[in-house]
Amino acid sequence: MKQLFFLFLLLCQPGIAQSLAPLSEVPFIADRFIGIDNYKNSYFIKDRVINKQGPDGNFLFNDLQLGRITSLDIINPLKVVAFFQDTNTVVMLDNKLNEIERLNFNNLPQFLNVSTATNAGSNSLWLFNVDTQQLEMYNYGSKLQTVVSQPFPGKLLSQASNFNYCFTLTEKKLRAFNIYGSILNEAPSEGYEKIIQQNENLVALKENSLYYIPDFAKRNDAISHETVKLQLPEITIKDLQLTNDFLYIYDGENLHTFKLTIPTKE
Repeated sequence: MKQLFFLFLLLCQPGIAQSLAPLSEVPFIADRFIGIDNYKNSYFIKDRVINKQGPDGNFLFNDLQLGRITSLDIINPLKVVAFFQDTNTVVMLDNKLNEIERLNFNNLPQFLNVSTATNAGSNSLWLFNVDTQQLEMYNYGSKLQTVVSQPFPGKLLSQASNFNYCFTLTEKKLRAFNIYGSILNEAPSEGYEKIIQQNENLVALKENSLYYIPDFAKRNDAISHETVKLQLPEITIKDLQLTNDFLYIYDGENLHTFKLTIPTKE
């Protein structure tokens, strides 16, 4: 994919140290943009096909019988996690999008009906159990499941995770959990529609605006969490990803890249 890069002046917000620096704007055609991995490969979905393009080459995966691609977790490019909610199935893919393993939760001895499935590392997945309304961790190596949370009231709107933490957004609460099942923090959801994560930090989407929430995975009494509205040019936010301090925003036609620095008061 031909890439055209345009450099811009840095953005500043009065009273807040510079938080975003625009780096590039690239024409990009996809139904859904997933993200960029640590090796600068881009992942996207087009016509129900998973695509990977970049320095590693161009690769595809599709299995139309599995239904709609609900999510794609690329936190580990060597074990990409594709989740298909229609068939309650996860497919693990290698760095060339070849299938490694397939998990059909309908066929487990203890049936699991899940709405999210993301990589937790160590042969484990973060799952949200629809029937119990609880966050669980499932080890597909040992086939053991561990309940991480109490039942959630309300609908789960968004889940973001890494190998240490899982963040959940419902209509009323934003929560952070660790791999041991401890709730680390919770706060009102503030009308957020979607969250993305980097380490302990979050970026939340609300009405086409983005809010940076630092250190949300740290306990309530450990740090004061101050939310900062990120200053963006006028972009329609269709999809977004945060990785290695780079914020990627897809507007349906172009992929915008920003360098994110930790916002602090001047």
